[in-house]
Amino acid sequence: MEAVLASLIAVSGTLLGSIITFAVQRRTSAQAEVFARSQQLRQERLTTYSAYAGAVTALKQATIALWFRLQEAPDSPETRIAFTECDRLGAATENAQFQVRLLAEDSRLVALAASAFDAITPIRTASTRTELANREQDLQDALNAFITAATTQIH
Repeated sequence: MEAVLASLIAVSGTLLGSIITFAVQRRTSAQAEVFARSQQLRQERLTTYSAYAGAVTALKQATIALWFRLQEAPDSPETRIAFTECDRLGAATENAQFQVRLLAEDSRLVALAASAFDAITPIRTASTRTELANREQDLQDALNAFITAATTQIH
């Protein structure tokens, strides 16, 4: 009888140990999966937000180049090329903005991205170099606000 009881205790202990091990491994695996997913999302956001800031900066530079072309020779072939480049970069920036909207969990960040994009248009309509510089600074301020909010979300 004692042998049977000892065997039952040993089998029960082994079974209980197996169940506990399974539960701990399952929980650890789930935690590792959640961590991996959060890291992947963080990396995607970092890439997307950086690409958006770069796209806005490239569009700003092209828009300023177009402004100078418009001042020098509004009907020249170079000005038409500059318009085409601005259109191409504008579309790329808009695409990058769509990606920001898809990944951002904060509506404020989406609004800041839109604000930076919207700050491009006034650059083209500036009437003087001083006004151009002021509008460029407005754009830079909007872009800095976006970057600050994006950095907060990423960290």
